[in-house]
Amino acid sequence: MKKIVKNRSTSIKPGHLALMSTAERILEDIRPLIEEARRRAVIATNMVLVMRNWQIGRRIRVDILNFERAGYGKKIVATLSQQLTLEFGRGFTRDALFRMIQFAEYFQNPKIVAALSRQLGWSHFVEISGIKDQLKREFYSEMCRLERWSIRTLRSKIHGMLYERTAISKKPVELAKKELKALREEDRLTPDMVFRDPYLLDFLGLEDIYSEKDLESAILRELERFLIELGTDFAFLARQKRIVVDNEDYYLDLLFFHRRLRCLVAIDLKLGRFQAADKGQMELYLRWLEKHEKREGEASPIGLILCAEKSAEHIELMQLQKGGIRVAEYLTELPPQKVLEKKLHEAIQMAREQLAIKKGQLKREKG
Repeated sequence: MKKIVKNRSTSIKPGHLALMSTAERILEDIRPLIEEARRRAVIATNMVLVMRNWQIGRRIRVDILNFERAGYGKKIVATLSQQLTLEFGRGFTRDALFRMIQFAEYFQNPKIVAALSRQLGWSHFVEISGIKDQLKREFYSEMCRLERWSIRTLRSKIHGMLYERTAISKKPVELAKKELKALREEDRLTPDMVFRDPYLLDFLGLEDIYSEKDLESAILRELERFLIELGTDFAFLARQKRIVVDNEDYYLDLLFFHRRLRCLVAIDLKLGRFQAADKGQMELYLRWLEKHEKREGEASPIGLILCAEKSAEHIELMQLQKGGIRVAEYLTELPPQKVLEKKLHEAIQMAREQLAIKKGQLKREKG
């Protein structure tokens, strides 16, 4: 005897279908409410944890500063650690308390701490508190907040010496402070915080000998990692962008759009040393983009010439930045960390010395 299997869909009554439909609509409305509540709870919990650690660090630091003997202060911290661990459990080791003290020392404004803690977790603050230079700490704190870096990304940016590779590190201290304040209070990002020099492209996996086409293809193949190196606000638009001027065809290697700067970014790839003719070519691209591609409300396009080697005197004499053009080197193989650090610190020192000379010349001219 055959078993008769009923079609379940025909057994559902119309009233039940209406109930299911209503429940589904309500669920669609409720789901984002729950998710938003969870997100707020995570933010609130993180803020409470960060502020608690800041207050603990500040309270201990006030007393320790009153003791001239550093050894006595360390004994106090060790004793506090034992007592807090017995009473409250994990999280209050001697090293943890010293991290809180360092945190309170480097981040003395509670309002700034509260604002940053909406995006940065305690692990972020621990990582940033390990940086001794104040401007560098402010740079990483604000960029981390703005671009919502994970702790892994933050560590990668610090290890890759992002701060030293941006133009803001080469500016006079007071000017750099002014720009960082505008970033903190107004979310105002400048090109000097966006563009790097050099760009680290070791992830492209290029051989010793390669062409411009190989470089471009490798960038597109590893586009996600290239965008991470460029910065999170870059959006890819086109490769080999065709530009027609007087019936002549030109091809721009890569075209991007930067969301916060609100402008097109043209990238031209060069295998060798920067040449004076590269400026004219990029100027042509930028003026064409300004005329044919720029939309209402956007800023003027910016050009980035990526080359294997810069020509410092050429770049200085040609005053490229006045025309919205930047030149940067790229490294397809990373040198040892100490070599890279030395190179970047020398570049920063040289840039600051040149700025000081120009400032002196302007003063003499006015006088």
